[in-house]
Amino acid sequence: MNTIPTTFNEGLPSYTAVGGTRRGGTSGLSAVLLNRGARYPRRTLFQEFEKTGFDYVISVEGKEDRYDIEELSGRFPFVRFILLKDEISQGACVNLAVSELDSPLFFVLWNDLRILHGTGAVRMARFIADRDGEQAGRRLCTVPVMQNSLYDTLPTLISPGFHRGRIKTLPYVPLREGNPTLYPFDCVGIYDRLRFTRLGGFDSTIKSPYWQLMDFGVRARLWGEDIAGTQLVRVCYDGEVPPEDSSAGLSYKRFFLKNLAPVFRDDSANLPLGRFPAYLFTSGEGPLAAWEEYADSRQWVERNRYRFTTDIETMVKNWEQPLP
Repeated sequence: MNTIPTTFNEGLPSYTAVGGTRRGGTSGLSAVLLNRGARYPRRTLFQEFEKTGFDYVISVEGKEDRYDIEELSGRFPFVRFILLKDEISQGACVNLAVSELDSPLFFVLWNDLRILHGTGAVRMARFIADRDGEQAGRRLCTVPVMQNSLYDTLPTLISPGFHRGRIKTLPYVPLREGNPTLYPFDCVGIYDRLRFTRLGGFDSTIKSPYWQLMDFGVRARLWGEDIAGTQLVRVCYDGEVPPEDSSAGLSYKRFFLKNLAPVFRDDSANLPLGRFPAYLFTSGEGPLAAWEEYADSRQWVERNRYRFTTDIETMVKNWEQPLP
């Protein structure tokens, strides 16, 4: 089993970077562009980013045909193209892109999303700075209002709960400024780069997009970080809204051991040996494989024991529920 990353830049994949030689703005906000593989008018998209005024755009390219990279990098020198050699998870794509940035803030977007007119990078960055005041960057991630292609607002903010002993998520429509959310739906949000890297970014060993986001969001909350929505920024999908697959599997086990199983007492957390028999019974693994998984997670919790500020049960109990 892959060892849980201990630092943000641990295990970054091989890649080639092209372009990105000239700054496109001075807002302090850059964009990370993820690509689903569908063919969208890239020139039009980068023109929109140019008008928005992002400092830089990091476009993470898949393994499909890249015939237009040279042309686009010449026309849009503020765009840096990351050419992957192998397929990686969406969270790993974000980690890799952020390793190429030095902007204080970055906005994760997809090539089938559009920022609705009227909101530029300067305004978005200024809003976050004004909101946080002297505590600039206090919020780990600010999540925009998300709409479908018909401009209907989607229930993309997430509240946590428990049902029959298992964690569940309850999506809801943004109601007002600052509504809390467990994680940024579809990875989309304006992140504070320093807080993101200190958190360790996304766990690249978790392959399921859903459980990777759950791990990121729950870990952030357990470690005292804040993720919330804003009414200022709105984005809309060009096509279908991507479904979330919450099926349990290897990714869920990694999420469980890192976030649900640790016990928090006084000022630190630990993963007790006494919980291993129950894990062995439910893991579906043989004793040796189950112990390797458990021991790996136990070491990770030990290394990060003082970063925990609460446990999952207390976090869910104290969650701020949105008002009707």
